[in-house]
Amino acid sequence: MTDVPGLDTAGLRQWLEREHPELAGGGPGESAGTELTASVIAGGRSNLTYRVDGARVPLVVRRPPLGHVLSTAHDMRREHRVVTALADSPVPVPRTVDVVDDTDRAEVTGTVFFVMEHVAGTVLSRPGQNAAFTTGGLHALGLELAQVLADLHAVDPAAVGLADFGRPDGYLDRQVATWRRQYDASRSRPQPRLDALQDRLAASVPDSGGRTGIVHGDYRLDNAIVVGPPDAPRVAAVLDWEMATLGDPLVDLGMLGLYWDIRGLTGADGSPDGADDNGALSAVVPGAGYPEFAELVDAYAARSGTAPPDLAWYRAFAAYKLAVILEGIHYRYRAGETVGDGFDRIGALVAPLAEDGLAHLPSTTPTTPSSTTPPTTPAGRA
Repeated sequence: MTDVPGLDTAGLRQWLEREHPELAGGGPGESAGTELTASVIAGGRSNLTYRVDGARVPLVVRRPPLGHVLSTAHDMRREHRVVTALADSPVPVPRTVDVVDDTDRAEVTGTVFFVMEHVAGTVLSRPGQNAAFTTGGLHALGLELAQVLADLHAVDPAAVGLADFGRPDGYLDRQVATWRRQYDASRSRPQPRLDALQDRLAASVPDSGGRTGIVHGDYRLDNAIVVGPPDAPRVAAVLDWEMATLGDPLVDLGMLGLYWDIRGLTGADGSPDGADDNGALSAVVPGAGYPEFAELVDAYAARSGTAPPDLAWYRAFAAYKLAVILEGIHYRYRAGETVGDGFDRIGALVAPLAEDGLAHLPSTTPTTPSSTTPPTTPAGRA
């Protein structure tokens, strides 16, 4: 029996009983034969995420999207590996259970999928959710989000078994080439401004200056679970590691900046229900208490022991990368291969993102290192 697209809960129960009997029984007050129930967790626009109830503890299942899976995207094994590796690090992550290749057996998803324990808390994605916290609490939470990112970039990949998780040398050049291929594989309409941004980025790749770390790849507020009282919320877990690799950590900081200010790119007015957001959900709105992004950069630099970096190229690359991702989602939406609400509005965000990237990266941008002061290497960084 399949009660949500892409996940067979009866098959998942059989798999749990066979491979993880310690988790297969019903939760508190439930019998061992309780059926599993699943629901799609809102927020993800790429890999599918399901909350599963009826096992010993609430679980989360992650699988690739339905259809049009690009060759280098949606790698479940890599995501499972990095989340497992960070279990004992300063970076909060969910506890993983297993990763499974279900391609031949087709018992649960018919794809590679992985299972982890559910982390209770709130994912802040809409302005209306800010009312649960004080302005001071949200200000501190924003700074902590930047500090957690600095902690991630300070983790020595070799110390957590990730020395071969990526190739830092030439990382930025390969990123531009990779996303060019992703864009080419998802083309369905003319996007001249995105094409211009792509060419300008390729012509102005900065020197990373020896920076190397674990890169999350999609670091933002709504990829974190928040817990705690109104005046002291904290990050309980960082989610969605499907794009993680080794490379220049400033890519993450540029992406965080894009998402921090994304409502300004869509003309959204920050209404509590998010109905006007054209698909670009964000809880970060003026007046809620969140710090300006410049404060996040300062908090990151202080935690890292570095000078605040020049993020112009990285911010432009973030706009390009998100535009390509959304163009791919638009492609799948038109093919009827998406699950959930809001996909009809995704395509309208691509052109504004391209314009934003071009604004951060004028045609005269020099190909020089992104920071005039080479960063020091914090203890533990690779």
